[in-house]
Amino acid sequence: MPRRPWVMTQTWHDLLFAHWPVDFDTLRALVPAPLTPDRFDGRAWIGVVPFEMTNVTPRFVPALPWLSAFPEINVRTYVTVGGRPGVYFFSLDARNPIAVRSARALFRLPYFTAAIDVGRDADAVVYRSRRMAGDAIFEGRYAPSGASFAADRGSLEYFLTERYCLYTVGRGGRVACAEVHHAPWSLQRADADIRANTMTHPAGIALPSAGPHLLFVKRQDTIVWLPAGSAV
Repeated sequence: MPRRPWVMTQTWHDLLFAHWPVDFDTLRALVPAPLTPDRFDGRAWIGVVPFEMTNVTPRFVPALPWLSAFPEINVRTYVTVGGRPGVYFFSLDARNPIAVRSARALFRLPYFTAAIDVGRDADAVVYRSRRMAGDAIFEGRYAPSGASFAADRGSLEYFLTERYCLYTVGRGGRVACAEVHHAPWSLQRADADIRANTMTHPAGIALPSAGPHLLFVKRQDTIVWLPAGSAV
């Protein structure tokens, strides 16, 4: 972990990792230099990840009702900088406008306010999200299907999930890295009925017609650092 003090806690609940392979050259044109998308077996990947968050609060500050718990959905791909694999976000939509403004200012992330409704149907999560401005919609029902497992190093599941930092690119092409620490992912296979998904459209990415690679995570406790400059 970094020697700098971490600044925030977050607990993530009922995540769906929905991933599609996409053309590398298409994604290369959309990811800002100096970042380069990672490939697994020659293909780049794009992920749409709906979930809920609790315990979103600065260090030494107790969680507060409404401010510290809200749903979020993000669109992400994968890059490596200086030998360190990480995540690059095309967008992050959240229901909490204060969290959206704070994350934009502190982490320089492309957060947007969305109307999000999350329900439960037996073991399934029923998730609906619509960005307040623009064409970004997700409607689906998803659930775990199978026992928990840890991803094997070198597997696609490891490539898609075991990343402990996120990268942003600021003015002049300066790369910043925000560290995120948590236990290794406890994954489950998942089933999903995705009725509508235009989350990648604002980024200029068309998803293939084939069904996504699906994983489910029940819970993940995390600590987060503010961004710091990263050598490229």
